[in-house]
Amino acid sequence: MSFLATPLVDVFRYALAPIPPFTWFGVGLSTLDVVATVRLCVLLRQVRELVYAQHVMKKGKGSVEEKSFVKAAATTLLVVYGGEVFAAPFLGAQPSFVVSGAVPMLYIVVQALVEYFPSLPALQGEMELPLSVVDGFTRAYLLCNLIPPSVVDHQSAVVASSPWALLFTSMIVANGGFFFVNLFSLLSPTSMTVQTPPELQAYGWMTVDLWCAPLVTGLYAFLTHAQPCWGDLHRLIVEMVGGAAAGKAVEPVDPETARVICVTILAGLFSSRTVVNFSMWKKPVEKPVKAKTQ
Repeated sequence: MSFLATPLVDVFRYALAPIPPFTWFGVGLSTLDVVATVRLCVLLRQVRELVYAQHVMKKGKGSVEEKSFVKAAATTLLVVYGGEVFAAPFLGAQPSFVVSGAVPMLYIVVQALVEYFPSLPALQGEMELPLSVVDGFTRAYLLCNLIPPSVVDHQSAVVASSPWALLFTSMIVANGGFFFVNLFSLLSPTSMTVQTPPELQAYGWMTVDLWCAPLVTGLYAFLTHAQPCWGDLHRLIVEMVGGAAAGKAVEPVDPETARVICVTILAGLFSSRTVVNFSMWKKPVEKPVKAKTQ
C-alpha cells in the first residue's frame, strides 16, 4: 500500500507547497489553491452559459438580465464560503475570509479573468472525466485538511470529541454554498427567485456531493483516529476480522496516506458521476436478426 501511495503523497506535497508570486508578499497560496480556483470559476461560467442557452431556447431573451460581473463574483464567493458562514456560528468560529482576504481576492481576480475571456469550451464528458481526478484532489484537501481541524481542535472538549459534530460540519461546509446558490437561482440568467434546491427535491439524497462529504471525512477520521471514538471503532473492526488480538492497540494510518485513500475514492466517485451524467457508456450495437428460410 505504501508503494502505491507514495507517488500520490508526493504529488499532494508538491501541490500544497506555497508558490511565487504569492510567497513574495507573505501569502501562502499553493498550486492546489490556484487550480481549485480556476476550476471552480471556469465551471460556474460553463454552467451559466448552459443554463442561459436552455432558457433562451425555451422562453427567449425577454426576461434575461444584463450580464453582471458582480453577480458572478458574488456567486463564486457564496459557493466557496456559504457553508462555512452557515456552520461558523454553531462552532463559535470566525469564517476564514474574515481573518484573511488572500483567498477571496484570488477568487475575484480569477473570476474576472474567466468572465472576460472571449469563449470557453462547453461542458462535455471527455473534458470533465480527467478533471474529475483534479476534483478528487481539491475535495480531499477540503474534507481531510480544512474541515476536521475546526472540530477536533475546538476549545470545547464536547465538540472536539463528537463524531456527529465532525460529520455534520463536513456536510454543511462542503455543500452549503451550492445549496444557497441553487436556492436563490443565482446561476440563472433571469432575476433572483427562490426555488427548491436539487438536494431537497425527490431523490436529492442521492446527490454525490451531499453524502460523499461526511463519508470521506468520516473515513479520514477513522483511519487517522482523529477522535477517540474512531480509534475505538478501528480497533473493533480489526479485531472482528482477526487482524489483531483483543485489547491490543491498533495504530492509526499516517495522515498523508489516509488522504491519498480519500483522493482515490473521491476521484472514482466523481469519474463515475461524469460517465453517468454525460451518458458516456457505450451501448452495444445490436446485430440484425436474420430470418430463417425453410
